[in-house]
Amino acid sequence: MHAPGPAAWLLVALCAATSAYCLLRMRAPGQGVRGTAGGEALMGLAMAVMAVPAAVLRPPAWTWICYAVVFGAAALRALWAARAGSAHHVHHLVGTLAMVYMAWAMASAPAGHAGHGGAPMSGGVPLVTGLLLVYYAAYVLRTGARLVPAGGPQSPAPTHWTGRTEVVRACRLAMATGMLAMLLTV
Repeated sequence: MHAPGPAAWLLVALCAATSAYCLLRMRAPGQGVRGTAGGEALMGLAMAVMAVPAAVLRPPAWTWICYAVVFGAAALRALWAARAGSAHHVHHLVGTLAMVYMAWAMASAPAGHAGHGGAPMSGGVPLVTGLLLVYYAAYVLRTGARLVPAGGPQSPAPTHWTGRTEVVRACRLAMATGMLAMLLTV
């Protein structure tokens, strides 16, 4: 999933910053908030590591198998949570499955060609990649549009910035944009 040069470092910074914010959100009261923020922090950190340029970090092949196992377990957790019909849990399910897919693509790419050096990977399935790209593009556009103020009456804002709805949405928008960028290299 490695983009060329400065773009890779921008993606690393974006994903690491959103992961750090999600870790701060885990301090909020309520088990649901903590669990969601923890899952998003894990996703952001894993995306940041995946985006590090290959010249700096070239993980061994077994790393991608570990990614697939961890995010496969996270997908099962998201599937269990999504049975209640929450759209956000379904989004988490798609995200974890996308991470499993990208880890599988990295593991199955020929040695030395796993998306390193800015070259597109050959391990991905074009139909799956295309469907994920469409999903994330739509999610980014919808979430970005929801960040624009509607001009109606505003509800009172929480006193701490980690609980503000618009900051949480911006964090999710940043992570979805990062996922979209990573999928472009599959």
